[in-house]
Amino acid sequence: MTEPRIYLRSIHLERFGRFHDTVVGPFSDRMNIVLGANEAGKTTVASFVGGVLFGWEEARGNRNTYKPEGAERAGSLLFARSAGADASAGAREDEETFVLSRARNADGLQGDTFLVEDIDKDTYRTMFSLNSDELRSLRNTTDTTAKLLTAGSGTGSSPAHALAHVNERLAAFTSRAASAEQSIPQLLARRNALRAEQQSAADVADAYRAQDRELHELEPERAAMGERVEEANRVIEALTMAKSSLAALDAERDKLKGDIARLAKSEEEAANNYELHERSCGRRLARLTASDERALRDRLENLATRQSRQAHAVEVARANYTSSVAVYEALQETADDEADRRSERSKRRIQVAFCVVIPAVLFLLGVPLFIEGRARGALSYMAIGFLLSVFAALMATGGFAMLFRPNKEEGARKARFDDAHWVMIQDKKKLEACQAEEGSVAAQVREALDEEGLGEAQGSVRQARALLDEAREARQAMALCRQRQQAAAARRADAEHRLQEIASERAAALQRAGLSPESGVGDVEEELERRVRQRTGLIEALESMNQRAGELAAVLAQAETERDFDRIKIEVQEVTTRLEEARTDFARLLLAKHMLEAAIATWESKRQPEVYLRASRLLSLMTEGRWTRVSLTREGTLEVADALGRTRQPVHLSLGTCQQLYLALRIALLTCADNVGRAIPILADDILVNFDEQRRLGAARALVELSEQRQVILFTCHEGVARALKKTAKQSGRPATVINL
Repeated sequence: MTEPRIYLRSIHLERFGRFHDTVVGPFSDRMNIVLGANEAGKTTVASFVGGVLFGWEEARGNRNTYKPEGAERAGSLLFARSAGADASAGAREDEETFVLSRARNADGLQGDTFLVEDIDKDTYRTMFSLNSDELRSLRNTTDTTAKLLTAGSGTGSSPAHALAHVNERLAAFTSRAASAEQSIPQLLARRNALRAEQQSAADVADAYRAQDRELHELEPERAAMGERVEEANRVIEALTMAKSSLAALDAERDKLKGDIARLAKSEEEAANNYELHERSCGRRLARLTASDERALRDRLENLATRQSRQAHAVEVARANYTSSVAVYEALQETADDEADRRSERSKRRIQVAFCVVIPAVLFLLGVPLFIEGRARGALSYMAIGFLLSVFAALMATGGFAMLFRPNKEEGARKARFDDAHWVMIQDKKKLEACQAEEGSVAAQVREALDEEGLGEAQGSVRQARALLDEAREARQAMALCRQRQQAAAARRADAEHRLQEIASERAAALQRAGLSPESGVGDVEEELERRVRQRTGLIEALESMNQRAGELAAVLAQAETERDFDRIKIEVQEVTTRLEEARTDFARLLLAKHMLEAAIATWESKRQPEVYLRASRLLSLMTEGRWTRVSLTREGTLEVADALGRTRQPVHLSLGTCQQLYLALRIALLTCADNVGRAIPILADDILVNFDEQRRLGAARALVELSEQRQVILFTCHEGVARALKKTAKQSGRPATVINL
C-alpha cells in the first residue's frame, strides 16, 4: 500500500501546434512511455505541458512557439490524486481530480494553481523537463543543489532562496550603479553633492537680491528714455508725412503742367480736324440734318426705282428683239437648205415605189393563187389569192392618193417665215423706244442730283448714296472732334485749378512739419535724416535698458518659482536619514547572511553526501561499475572517479557517459528533494538515444526507481528504448503504461 500522491492524469491540447482538440493519456502515477514516430508530436506535447504550467513562449527569432495560424494557443492538464494503491492507466471512481488550464499569457494560469506553488520555472526546465541536450550539463550545480536540498526545511521559503535574496539586497547596498537607490556609496555621494548644491543655492539667492535692487533703480531711467523716443517718433512721423506729401504734390504739379500743354495741343488739333472734315464733304452736306438726310435718301430711292424699272424694260425689249432675230435667221437658214430638198425628193421616190412595186408584187402573187385554187377547187388558195389581190389594190389606191396630195408643209414654212419677220420689226421698234426713255430718265436723275448738291455722283444713285454715307461719317467725326475740343478745354481748366490747390497744400504741409513755405523736398530729407539719427541713438539706449530689465525680470521671475534652496535642505535631511537606515539594514543583512550560510552548510553537510552517494550508485548502475563515484571539489566543480580511483571532470567524458552522469545526478537530487514539485511529472524526451544497450538497461532501472517517488513520462521514437523500460518496469513488479502517439 503506497502513500497517495497527485500525478498528471491526461493532457488536453485544444489548440497547440498541429494539434486541435486532442487528448493524450491517461497516464499512471509511475512510469509512462509515449511511443511515436518522428514528427508525431512528442516534443510538441512536452512543450505544451511546460507552456500550460509557466506560460507560452514568445515568438523571438526563428524559434518554434507552436502557435496555430489565426488562433491562440490553449489547453489544460488534468491531475488526479491516487487513492493509496498504484494508479493504473484506467479511470478510478475514487480519484480526486484537479485542472490547470491556460489560454493567453496575459490571463495567467487558471484552475488549481496550488499544484505549482512548490516549483519555479527555472527549476522545472533544469530538473523536470529533460532532453538529450539538457543532459550534457547541469548549470549552476551548487545553487541548484542548495535550492533543492533546502526546499523541505520547514520554513516559509527555502533558505537557499532567502540567502540569494539577502545577497541581492547586500549587493544593492554596496553597488555603485546609479540605479541602485539603497546603495550606501551612492547615498554618501548624493549627500555630499546636495551639500555642495546647498552652498551654491545660497550664493544664487544673494545674487538675486542684488539684481532686484538694480531692476528697481532702472525703471525711472527707462520711462524717461521712452518719452524721448516717443517725441522723436512724432517729429519723424510728421517729417515723413511732409516728405511724402511734398514728393506727391510736386510730382502731381509737374504732371499737371505737362497735361495742360498736352490738352491745349489736343484742343487745337480737334478744331483743325473739324474744319478738315467739313471741307471734305462740303458745307451743304456737312450741315445736313438727320431729317433732311432721310428725305433725301427717300428721293434717291424713288429715282433708283425709276431707273431700275426702266433698265428692266430695256432688258426685256432687248431680250425679245434678240429672240425674234434668232428665230427669223433660223427660218432663213431652213428655207435655203439643199439637203432638205434632196431629202424631199428621196422621200417622194420611196412613196412611188411603195405605191407601185409592192402592190404589183402582191397582185402578181394573188391572181395565180386564186386561179390555181379555183382550178383545184381549193377554197384556201382562192381566199389567199383574193385577199392578196384586194390588199394590193388598196395599197395602190392609197399610195397614189398620197403621191398626188398637195404639200402643206411648204405653205406652212412660208407662213412662219413671214410671221417671224414681222415680230422682229416690232421688237426692234420697242427696244428703240425703251432706250430713248432710259436716256430721258437718266437725264432727269442727273438734274435732280445736281439740285441736291450731289453733282459729284455724275447721275449715279449708287454714288450719291456713297456720298451721303461719307457725309454722315464726316458729320460724326466732326461731332467727335467738337466733343474732344470741349473735353480738352474742361480738363485744362480743372488742371489749372488743381495747380492752385497744390500750392496751398504744399505750404500747409511745410508749416505742419515746422519748415518755411519756401523749403523743398531736399530740405525735408536733410531734417528727417538728422532726426532719424537722433532717434536711433535713443532707441539703442532704450533697448539696452529694456534688455537688461528683461534679463533681470526673467531671472527674478524664475527666482520666485525656484525652491531649490529649501528643496535641497530637505533632500539633505532625507538622504542623511536614508543613509542611517541603509547602514542599519546592511548590518542586519550581514548578520542574516552569516546565519543562513551556517544553516545551509549544516543542511548540506547532512543531505549533500546522500545526494552524491545516490548519484554515485546510479552512475555505477548505468555504467556497469566502470564509474563508481560522483563528488564535489572544494572549488564547487563536479568530478567522477572510475573503479580504479582515477578522477575526471565531466568535460573529459564521452557524450553518453556525460549524459549518464548528469541523469544520475538529477535522479539523486529529485529523490532527495521530495518536497519540490511534488505534483509535477518528470518529462524525458528521448534521453537514452546515446546509450548502448547495456547502459540503456541501467538507465531504465534508474528511471523506474525514480518513478517509485515521482511520476515519469518518457517520450521516444525507438522501440528498443521502450522495450528496455517495459522490461525493467515489469521486473520491478510495476508495469509501465505505454501510450502510442
